[in-house]
Formats: sequence, C-alpha cells, structure tokens
Amino acid sequence: MAAKDNIVLIGMPGAGKSTLGIVLAKIMNYDFVDADLVIQSQCDKTLQKLIDACGPEGFIQVENQILSDIRASKAIIATGGSAVYSDEAMRHLTEIGTVVYLKISYEQLVGRLSDFQERGVVLKGGIGMSLRELYDERLPLYERYAEVTVDVDDLSITAAARKVADALEKGV
Repeated sequence: MAAKDNIVLIGMPGAGKSTLGIVLAKIMNYDFVDADLVIQSQCDKTLQKLIDACGPEGFIQVENQILSDIRASKAIIATGGSAVYSDEAMRHLTEIGTVVYLKISYEQLVGRLSDFQERGVVLKGGIGMSLRELYDERLPLYERYAEVTVDVDDLSITAAARKVADALEKGV
C-alpha cells in the first residue's frame, strides 16, 4: 500500500486545480501531476477530442483507468473536474492522498468559465447541459469525496494556494 503522502485537488472546471496546484507544489516542495495532461499524453488526443471520440461515458472510463493507475509520492495531483464520476479512481486517490475540494461559488464560476463548452468539460447530460446543471450535479460528489474543503472565491491563485497549504498543515 502506497503512503498517503499526496494532495489530490478536486473541484469544478475553472476552480483553479491546475494553476493552484503548481503554486501549491512550490510552496510545499512537492511534485506536480496534472491528471488531464497525463490523459492527453497517454491517449495522444486533447481532452475535447477524446470526449468527442468516446462520448462522455467513454471518456469517464478512460479517466477512471488512468487515475486508478497513478503512482506518486509527495505530489500535488490536479484531477479533471469529472474525476468524481469515477468511484474506483476516487477510492485509489483517497488511498494515496488527502483529497482537497477547491470550492467555488456558481457566480464566480460563471465569470471564469465563459468558454466551458470548448474546454474539454465532460457533460454527462449531453452538449445542451447548462453550467448550472453541471454545477448542481457535481457539487454533492465533490462534497462526498472531500477530506478538506477550501473556499477559493475571490482569492488570487497564490492566496488560494497558501490557504490550502494552511488548511493541510492544520488538518493533516
């Protein structure tokens, strides 16, 4: 069994998992793993092309497999926003790290995600799914898997990363 010495970031697309993850890795002297880039690299396709090719369910299967195989130590792992659809992957990530939910309000999300239809966002409800529906569908999943929740509304990336680091020092 791997040591539980990683930090796993979950949250909505646009919550800052990748950008904040890089800053957090520097603050904590950890490696950084961007799960979306691992998926793109292993599949040799952008996330959007993969979703177009496999459909949302197919993409979730691919993501589940790749996330379940991640082996890391002392790393910040930024997951895709859809990682929480994969029970097996989330079980694995919980075993190897502390799951931190980057919580963002719907209002802030709207400001950050004007282009969410082109961002490689998995829409289980189909292409017509609204951002509100996506937010409402995923919120309970993020809350279920979160071991630490950090509200990142109105914070710069650096301030949010420091807030996460502080929360981890207190809680871990």
